[in-house]
Amino acid sequence: MSESIKIDIWSDIACPWCYIGKRKFETGAAAFAEQAGANAPEVTIEYHSFELAPDTPVDFDGDEVDFLSSHKGMPAEQVRGLLDNVSSIAKATGLDYNYDILKHTNTVKAHQLLHYAKAHGKQLETKERLLKAYFTEGRHVGRIEDLADLAAEIGLDRDDVVRSLTADEYLGDVRADQAQGHEYGIQGVPFFVIDGKYGVSGAQEAAAFAQILDQVWMERQMEDEGATA
Repeated sequence: MSESIKIDIWSDIACPWCYIGKRKFETGAAAFAEQAGANAPEVTIEYHSFELAPDTPVDFDGDEVDFLSSHKGMPAEQVRGLLDNVSSIAKATGLDYNYDILKHTNTVKAHQLLHYAKAHGKQLETKERLLKAYFTEGRHVGRIEDLADLAAEIGLDRDDVVRSLTADEYLGDVRADQAQGHEYGIQGVPFFVIDGKYGVSGAQEAAAFAQILDQVWMERQMEDEGATA
């Protein structure tokens, strides 16, 4: 098996396109693996922090329509239409968005939890749990106690999560991710960095992700052949 292909993904928990993009990437990666067969390289994923609205209060007084109306300066009816549209797109990827119960919040603590989870080998499970909690279940992902409850559900030590988040143990890692994203010129998410050299912006179709993974794999094979020639 070839050396793994590394995928670095900048995203935010409060980003509907990030959850959609996650599903589309997963579908594309599965298609690539199936096509490549037994010799397919492993695809490894690491998530990086990006805050779409860092000035959001932890306990926002209002719903998603209120937030976007004030944040984007759009009429409420236009916002509802946008939310209906993104919910339909999400549904086509197997996701059920429930904006009626969504609790808009600041996500910096959630990003710290993702770094904590990475240190304990559970970043991917934590990312999925947080996105589902936020977009589907109406759970709060901005408060320490609520985040600790979610972390415990996937096997992380609840008390230690509370300790870590209270102490801002991984805040420096969050800021480092954001600084690196700025250096890359990332202005919106999701943003995928493939094998450290290809940037893919947005929730592309699964076929596009499969194609770029195949391209990277073919380049790897050509490099290997060149090195042994």
